[in-house]
Amino acid sequence: MDSRYDAGMKVRTEVLGADHVARARAQQTDLDADFQRFITETAWGAVWARPNLDRRTRSLVTIGILAALGRDELALHLRASRNIGVDPKEIVEVLFHVAIYAGIPAANAAFAMAKTHLGGKGDP
Repeated sequence: MDSRYDAGMKVRTEVLGADHVARARAQQTDLDADFQRFITETAWGAVWARPNLDRRTRSLVTIGILAALGRDELALHLRASRNIGVDPKEIVEVLFHVAIYAGIPAANAAFAMAKTHLGGKGDP
């Protein structure tokens, strides 16, 4: 890879899917171009591209963090989890951890989002 940006684009595309990345790039403006580059270089090129966790594990960690924090970006990562082989039953287990360590309301909201974006799959 020529740069962290190139590495980030490769990982971002593999995880989120080419269609999502193309849509995001098409919606980019002068206002957020530098920020989009920053995300690609740091989140995708510096963190997601690190070698010591596989993408499935990184996806589950990300889902747990976003669920615990109640962030809307959880929906994106729930959908993306399918691209890298995460089993919805694994997401259920992560959300149980969220309930214990971050609170039942956070997990309840995350389960609602998961049912929307995973089609109700993964029932225990």
